[in-house]
Amino acid sequence: MKKLVFAVLVSTFFLVGCSPSDEAALTLATTTSTDDSGLLDELLPIFEEETGHQVDVIAVGTGQALEIGRRGDADILLVHAKELEKEFVENGYGTERFTVMYNDYIFLGPVEDVANVKDSSNVDEGLSKIYQAGQNNETNFNSRGDNSGTHNKEKSLWEYYDFNAEGKNWYNSLGQGMGDTLIASNEMGAYTLTDRGTFLSMKDKLENLQIVLEGDDLLHNPYGIIPVNPNKFSNVNSEAAQELVEFFIREDIQDMIGEYGIENFGQPLFFPNAY
Repeated sequence: MKKLVFAVLVSTFFLVGCSPSDEAALTLATTTSTDDSGLLDELLPIFEEETGHQVDVIAVGTGQALEIGRRGDADILLVHAKELEKEFVENGYGTERFTVMYNDYIFLGPVEDVANVKDSSNVDEGLSKIYQAGQNNETNFNSRGDNSGTHNKEKSLWEYYDFNAEGKNWYNSLGQGMGDTLIASNEMGAYTLTDRGTFLSMKDKLENLQIVLEGDDLLHNPYGIIPVNPNKFSNVNSEAAQELVEFFIREDIQDMIGEYGIENFGQPLFFPNAY
């Protein structure tokens, strides 16, 4: 009986392992901000219908997505931390970084804006006000704290202006994705950094928050797509990954990216820039 059960299990394993659906499947590791925006729900069904490749999405922070790529556990990445992406390719984990789209980062704060950040003319002044208000126990700042692209951007801004916020009692490192961080900030009345697309897609749930700082050149937020290198990981579905690259940078799909969000939010969540 045991031999029969074992034989059935082995047969099932090989049948599943060699099934056409697995050969056609594609694993995309991407950011929670991209996933939360709803853009992938709009685009990926089109790709799946055109190519027959089912796309399994892993939505994590950019840092985690890159780590998944370094382990060969994804076929392709769509992330937003350009310097880390360049390093990923230079170290041989990815074949090439392709530009897809961009939006911008914005600082959100409570509608009362207790730190008076809205009157700031740039990020330097805004961060200084948040820092001082925090030190005076007047407000809190919520960081994603998850090594995501947004978290890395936030850390780089504090460091760029030489503010040492981490470890302060008003600085909360949540270890959460963008959506959960916005919900927590809304409930706590805390300042935070987000990408504009996620904020717009969740704005109806964030009645206690407002944009307090935007428009600084330092808040540019570019997204890149990178196939994982099949020469490093033989299990990678490189053919399907390249098809997804060609899909995202295709003119009609770039047009769809530029139009996504206008109907519901009055402005696009992302701006295409493949060309």
